[in-house]
Amino acid sequence: MKFSHEWIEKNPWLLIGLVVLVISIGGLVEIVPLFFQKSTTEPVAGLKPYSPLRLVGRDVYIREGCYNCHSQMIRPFRAETERYGHYSVAGEFVYDHPFQWGSKRTGPDLARVGGRYSDEWHRAHLDNPRDLVPESNMPSYPWLANAQLVPADVTAKMRAMKTLGVPYTDEEIAAGPAQLADKTEQDALIAYLQGLGTQIKTRN
Repeated sequence: MKFSHEWIEKNPWLLIGLVVLVISIGGLVEIVPLFFQKSTTEPVAGLKPYSPLRLVGRDVYIREGCYNCHSQMIRPFRAETERYGHYSVAGEFVYDHPFQWGSKRTGPDLARVGGRYSDEWHRAHLDNPRDLVPESNMPSYPWLANAQLVPADVTAKMRAMKTLGVPYTDEEIAAGPAQLADKTEQDALIAYLQGLGTQIKTRN
């Protein structure tokens, strides 16, 4: 039997198998080396694990679906760096499980939003975005200001992160609940946002 390109193309299951094999090998060649590069596996200078309040705030961010409209990935193109700041690097996200990269931008990218606005601005924006940005189509989140955190819940979250490689100490985990006393989900979400992208200086 003649083994030719035409013969392969006329056998769909063989073609599918060969395509999967080639893609698998190509993917492994491209992806596996990244696990051994320090630039992708080690944190950038100054990066620390999320504080208990920010960790809970991140969960609120994910629960409310903020990632559906806001990416956290600035690509290394002038149009993006001029608007949002320094491009994103893998070392900023080594403690993110899961990370919030993406390309969906119904709203602006938030990778460098930390410190750009005051806590009061964020509170007003979450309560009613159109009070500050009249053309905004972002929904309001007024209930976050009244939703009290349950401090004890953060212990399990921190332990789970520790099993994934986040370097929390036992002392930090034990002290976590006390840092959430009398805090709301709005407080936690704002704390999370205020820390985004602050390890690498942004352009203003």
